[in-house]
This record gives sequence, C-alpha cells and structure tokens, in this order.
Amino acid sequence: MDRIVECVPNFSEGKDPHIISGIADAIRGGGGKVLDIDSGADANRTVITFAGSPEDVAEAAFQAVRTAGELIDMRSQHGTHPRIGATDVLPIVPVKGISLEECATLARSLAQRVYSELGIPCYCYEASAIRPDRKRLEVCRSGEYESLSDKISDPLLRPDFGPDSFTPTAARCGASVIGARNFLIAVNFNLNSPDKDKAMDIARDVRESGRLFNGKRVPGTLKGVKAIGWYIPEYGFAQVSMNITDFHETPLLSAFKEVSRCASLRGLKVTGTEIIGLIPKEALPDNAVKELNLSQIRPFVPEKKILDYMI
Repeated sequence: MDRIVECVPNFSEGKDPHIISGIADAIRGGGGKVLDIDSGADANRTVITFAGSPEDVAEAAFQAVRTAGELIDMRSQHGTHPRIGATDVLPIVPVKGISLEECATLARSLAQRVYSELGIPCYCYEASAIRPDRKRLEVCRSGEYESLSDKISDPLLRPDFGPDSFTPTAARCGASVIGARNFLIAVNFNLNSPDKDKAMDIARDVRESGRLFNGKRVPGTLKGVKAIGWYIPEYGFAQVSMNITDFHETPLLSAFKEVSRCASLRGLKVTGTEIIGLIPKEALPDNAVKELNLSQIRPFVPEKKILDYMI
C-alpha cells in the first residue's frame, strides 16, 4: 500500500462490549484494518485505532460515526472523560505517502459528509480547522455535551457543519470533532493515591497551558502537553491523564520524570504508566518499558501496542 493513514476515533462508550464490537465491525466493513481497541469503564470511553488507504479510512470512519450514533445515546451517557458526542473526537493521521495537509482536506470532507448524510453536527480541529480559534480540541469541546444546545443556538459557537437549532439527532448523538494531526501519545501516569485533587494539581503544573494564579496564566513545564487529573474506581488510584502532542519536543520518558518530580513534591509517587491506543516505535526507547512500568495495569506487549509492528 503506497499511501497509509491512521484514524484514532474516541467513542463515548467503554462499558458495553456489544456496542464496542458493533463499532469495530462497522470499521472493518468500511475497509479499515482495526489495529487496537482500548476501553475504560470508568472513563466510559473507547479508543479504536485503525488504518488503511485514505479512501478506505474515510469510508470506515463514516461507518463508525454512523454506527456510534445509532448505538450510543448521549442523553444518558456519563463518564469521567470530557466528551461532546457519541463519536467524540476523530483524528486522521498521516503514516506513509500522504501529507498532513492532504489528511486535513480528507477530514473536512468527512465532517461535511457526516452532517449532510447523518445530521450529526461537526467541528473541525487541528490541521483541519476552518476557524483558527478552533484548532484546539478543548475549544471545540468546551462545555461538553451539556452545553451543545446553547452552542448550536449561538452563531459564533455552533459547529462548522451543523443546524441552527438543537435537533433530535444532535440531542441523541451530540457533536463530533473531526480533524487531522500528527502522531499523539495518549498516556496516563498512575499515582499511589486516590486523591483526584492532587492529580489535577500535578496536571496543572506540567501541562503547557498551566494554571490561573491571581488572575494570570502561569504556564506549565512541558511543551506540547495537555493534561488533567482524575480518579479511576476500577483501578483504585488517581491518574495524571496526558496527551503529548509533540513527542520530539517532550519525550515520553521526560514527561514521566517531570510528573514524578511534581508528585514527589506532594508526597506521592508515580507507580506505573498506561499507554492508550498505539505508540510509534521511535517514541518508546528500549529501556522505557521497564522504567515506565508499562505493565502495572495489564501486560504491555510491544507487538500489539507499537504502531510500526501493527501496520
């Protein structure tokens, strides 16, 4: 295959295996090769990684959004992870023989098709952003599903492709944030404490956006990093949940050491690391599996978690 893209949609369901398998089957039926399925019950979220030609991935992504909209009702959905819709966020990533700009065009076309054929409102983010102020996912997802009705009614806030009123489809499916970006590492650092507030405080220390202090924004210590803190009852401990948007700027091991440093200031330790989805081989040094304790929650199998081995 001369041209390969990866798609990493996040769905607002992490508990029902029938819904998760139904979405995965829709992806396969659309021509995508499913590489990894990563679900969390307490986050109530599933990340499905798949790949293929640009044409196959676009069709598989459309079928996934359609199926998620049929199986997930946002009016009764709850979980610890921020979300705005059944297919919450859907990024397309260039892997081989295709540029980020081409992926951005593909993502915009997909967003337009999702709204025109399914009636599901869509924001475009990252490289696909139609409006510069919507490049960041958190801007598009602000207020989450609960604020979507008000956002749709506001010409300045409504989705890039969507109605001007809160339709029954929008009420059931929410909105989707679709775009193109380069590789991102989604990682959770496990703490030896159930204290969500301390996890959130550490997240504010390290994330690039930092925190507000006396009305001023104080940046965090890690470039290209987004982070929040939460408690996962399923595990019995809190995590610093992080997206590393540029692992060349902030390597995974550097993020681990910085979170560990900030944890120690609060009398805590980082006991292990959870990789969500797949990770490029170049982002994981040979010594990292042991140093990061990647198998604390479940066995880390490189052949199943490193993208290079899966494609």
